[in-house]
Amino acid sequence: MLKTGILNPQISNVLASLGHKDMIVVSDAGLPIPSGVERIDLAWKPNEPKYLDVLKEVLKYIVVEKVILANELKTVSPEFHAEILKILPSDVEIEYVAHTQLKEKTKSVKAIIRTGEFTPYPSIILVSGCAY
Repeated sequence: MLKTGILNPQISNVLASLGHKDMIVVSDAGLPIPSGVERIDLAWKPNEPKYLDVLKEVLKYIVVEKVILANELKTVSPEFHAEILKILPSDVEIEYVAHTQLKEKTKSVKAIIRTGEFTPYPSIILVSGCAY
């Protein structure tokens, strides 16, 4: 039994298997999950677990060279957008796309970690970097 770190075996396995340029998503409760993409569903009631808590924990364990966010996040949920920016690595590239494009891009990710978040548009695509 692990005594620290991410205890969820699906999340641990996905993070450990990431290679350079692989992508995963940390999503809100409403993001559609495409067929064929691994679903790691943590949601158990509205706003639980909290998106920011899950994102912070995932970021502790992987190298992220780029993130992709929905343009709509900046205008619909600006306070939440600011919170996301605070916890991202300072050197990470940020790309903004229309929410419809973000959903299209999720078809090629390794996994989607679904939280219980009810805030609109916070889903983020994390592009894995290289540790060396």
